[in-house]
Amino acid sequence: MRKFSFGRYALPVYAVLAFIYLLIPIAFTFFFSFNDYRRSNITWRGFTLDNWTSVCEAQGVCAAFATSISIGLISTLIATTLGTMIAIALVRYRFKFRSSISLLLFLPMATPELVLGAGLAAQFFNFGVEMGFTTIVLAHVMFCLSFVVVTVKARVASLDPALEEAGADLYATPAQVFRKVTLPLLTPGIMSAALLAFALSFDDFIITNFNAGPVDTFPKFVYTAAAKGIPAEANVVGSAVFLVAIIAVVLVQLNSARKQKRLLAGK
Repeated sequence: MRKFSFGRYALPVYAVLAFIYLLIPIAFTFFFSFNDYRRSNITWRGFTLDNWTSVCEAQGVCAAFATSISIGLISTLIATTLGTMIAIALVRYRFKFRSSISLLLFLPMATPELVLGAGLAAQFFNFGVEMGFTTIVLAHVMFCLSFVVVTVKARVASLDPALEEAGADLYATPAQVFRKVTLPLLTPGIMSAALLAFALSFDDFIITNFNAGPVDTFPKFVYTAAAKGIPAEANVVGSAVFLVAIIAVVLVQLNSARKQKRLLAGK
């Protein structure tokens, strides 16, 4: 008879419990997106599909969501472009204060968002900059930039310089080497950094709240609406974003598995 081993089952049980714990808020959000609510979406009143078919009827939901998407796309584009250039410079070139710059890039990641948001708001106020869409984008670019640099920097450091040297030996110009060799090899890291930056920007509330002025983003809308019960339409948007993210991850994994299978079949 086999002896019972607590250690053998502890890790799987812990993993399952942790997974369930993480999914409870998501399940609650998805479940209450079908709630036939009246004034408050706190208690269950019945099942309905009206919230999904008329999601934009709740005042401010779609406008706030569109604002968050716009801010996320703009700040991600700027932060990814600048961050990629900074990462390449830090890994491939030697210049004065290089180590200090690398250290300073970690400060936005280590600084509490409350301090960062308040500091940025004070700077905008001192310079007479009106709070709004532009200040949100600038704030998001600032804190997303560090995450982009760290992500892309790891990818640049892993590249074999011999591949670029081979391109140069074949009489390619530096621009051609970058476009046809370096950039394709960096693309997975750049895409990962861009997705991370977009997620951070779309999800941010604290820094945005300090620098948004009258502009209403989706996290701000949810926070304000929470006082009287978040409308089910906001749950619909949150559930839809989650489902899109899951579908994207599944498609990427299936595509990777297909490519791996094709490579193995070609050997």
